[in-house]
Amino acid sequence: MSAYGPEHGLPASAKGPEEWRQLVKGVAEALEDRSVDPGRRFEVLLAELGDFREVSIVAGSRSLAGSGALNDGLSVPITTGDDQVTLRAVPRVYGRVQPWQRQLLQTAACFARMLVELERRPAARPVPLPVDPRHGALLGTSIAMQGLRTRIDRVARTNFTVLVEGESGVGKELVARAIHEGSSRRRGPFVAVNCAALVETLLEAELFGIEDRTATGVRGRKGKFEHADGGTLFLDEISDLTLPAQAKLLRALQELSVERVGGQGAQPVNTRIVAATNRGLVSLVEAGRFRLDLYHRLNSLEIRVPPLRSRPDDIPELVSRLLERHRAFRALSFSTEAMDALQTYDWPGNVRELERVVERAVTLAESDRVTLADLPPAVARRYNDILLPALREGATLRAWGSRYVRLILERCQNNKREACRVLGISYHTLQAYLRYPRRVSGPSSSVPVSKPGAPPGQSVQALGVRREDDA
Repeated sequence: MSAYGPEHGLPASAKGPEEWRQLVKGVAEALEDRSVDPGRRFEVLLAELGDFREVSIVAGSRSLAGSGALNDGLSVPITTGDDQVTLRAVPRVYGRVQPWQRQLLQTAACFARMLVELERRPAARPVPLPVDPRHGALLGTSIAMQGLRTRIDRVARTNFTVLVEGESGVGKELVARAIHEGSSRRRGPFVAVNCAALVETLLEAELFGIEDRTATGVRGRKGKFEHADGGTLFLDEISDLTLPAQAKLLRALQELSVERVGGQGAQPVNTRIVAATNRGLVSLVEAGRFRLDLYHRLNSLEIRVPPLRSRPDDIPELVSRLLERHRAFRALSFSTEAMDALQTYDWPGNVRELERVVERAVTLAESDRVTLADLPPAVARRYNDILLPALREGATLRAWGSRYVRLILERCQNNKREACRVLGISYHTLQAYLRYPRRVSGPSSSVPVSKPGAPPGQSVQALGVRREDDA
């Protein structure tokens, strides 16, 4: 880069290392910010740096940034496959090209080549999110997630079998990967198997392997246990295994060895088992659909992954990271009311369902700010049915609080101290909410609320008495 400095006897108009670094920084920022055309940013910066009137990257007969082919200037061919690509520059004074400008253009051709290759790539795929090396892509700062991470850290320090339980879509495989990455086996393989997809007749061959020439046209291959030797074998949806398959798996877990189909002896394996299920195994054992001895073998350590509805405070962070993943396609943000609707929804599909909702918004949102209208009807229904009517009628916060307190008190069988515990408020505050007039819905309400001792028909508003008691 110092080749353009005055120490090499270049004219005063030649740019120095600082300007060259600005070009590099500008191109890097353009590549990161997809709202700016990287090719056009490169052309503008290079023109300023090289004191050119105009610069263009020309692929065939067109400019990469749409500025068209240039005449009467410098041309540097770029090798980028079969197409003819040229970096062209027009000096400010016709016919006056300095040696340093030629050298600068030759050096800048490497950037142009990179931009041409990036432009030829297909539409950008979702960018993988940066992850914690110990906890993988487990996001969230709620108390439930903090407890989950703590348990993962403790479990990862051992080599015992782990049972991960949780609803569909909560991220059980992410938990299994986090256990693997936090253990001494992190340098070994992580092999995931969907037990629900295993065909009964091929179960042994898939898990334990098969010897060569066991049958006509059959080639020998390793099973999943051997592939995971020295690492972790993740058995997802283990509750879907049939009883005969459970018996075969139990034997492998007990003996820590596998025998290939058609083999003559067992082969020891050093594999840690992490099993996962979205159904309670205890109830399946009681129903006779899961072996009790296998359950005890798997349930050495148990981890329960919390559902998304139990940690609504994590939803803004999850949405932010999901939007960042799709930023190369479209930059979006969620309005306050849309985010509130997400946090009040039950999420039966958990994080997997949230991913689909964000993808829907990225695809169909009419503006760069997602509103209630851009959410699926099922997600926005509770917000529309409960909060919007209150907004239309102008209900005060105290009125809403009073309604909610009365509902909780009713659920507690009118036990006021229990209601205080559930609500997290003092007895005095509870009494203040209960004294609040039931029928007063907003500042403009004309519902007469008589004060004790007031003349008949005279309302609290007429007497100038506050409608809201201090809690």
